[in-house]
Amino acid sequence: MAEIHEKPGTHEKAAINEKAAALRALHVPGDPVVLPNAWDAASARAVAAAGFPAVATGSAAVAAALGYEDGQDTPVDEMLAAVARISRVVSVPVTADVERGYGLDPALLVRRLAEAGAAGCNLEDSDPATGSLLGAAEQAGFLAAVRAAAAEAGVDLVINARIDTFIHGSGAPEERLAEAIDRGRRYLEAGADCVYPILASDPEVIRALVREIGGPVNVYFQPGMPAVRDLAALGVARISFGPGLHRAAQEFTARMLGAIARGDDPFPSG
Repeated sequence: MAEIHEKPGTHEKAAINEKAAALRALHVPGDPVVLPNAWDAASARAVAAAGFPAVATGSAAVAAALGYEDGQDTPVDEMLAAVARISRVVSVPVTADVERGYGLDPALLVRRLAEAGAAGCNLEDSDPATGSLLGAAEQAGFLAAVRAAAAEAGVDLVINARIDTFIHGSGAPEERLAEAIDRGRRYLEAGADCVYPILASDPEVIRALVREIGGPVNVYFQPGMPAVRDLAALGVARISFGPGLHRAAQEFTARMLGAIARGDDPFPSG
């Protein structure tokens, strides 16, 4: 029997819209919202308890926690159920990484995000199955359709449009940068609130993206990146950690398990 989903009511929509407005307001170039991505209710509670004003999920981390691979391997019902559990336990806005949308049409995607209590979402512009970049016009059309569906449903949604030219693009570095700038402008014009040129790490590249795209830019923090305060000085509006915290937690757990297996004390001293 197919799973039945109830449409969010007026009260639920009002609550989501209030959180979406709060989340959007956090995207300030030069004073970025920092999002240490969560993967389950416990990690989301920890993020909120640490004082962060919003919680973002990371698809790779959620997939791993659920026993799947990243790249839309997770069934959509399981992914959105994880988002719903996170939304239930925190009072801050939640933004969900939903990869390429799991094959849902824009209206259904908006509805399912609202049902899960998400005030925002990430949408990427490459095919998760093949890693190939989608056409910029095609992706802009998809983002515009999601924005229109949200307006039609009376649901606000903060759209973070991921740009994959630094992962899956081709050509010289300057060509990938130029394509990222072009895509960023198109996606903002289509209705995205923020653009996410993932894996852009060189300070001068980030500076150029911020300057030339002309809208909020999200960067992915990974080892070797400039410090958060230095990224802020470059003008970014959002900093994400992706699966970084989850991977670090898993590595720490593996070290503890190794100590237990050796008969040692697994708990760090001090």
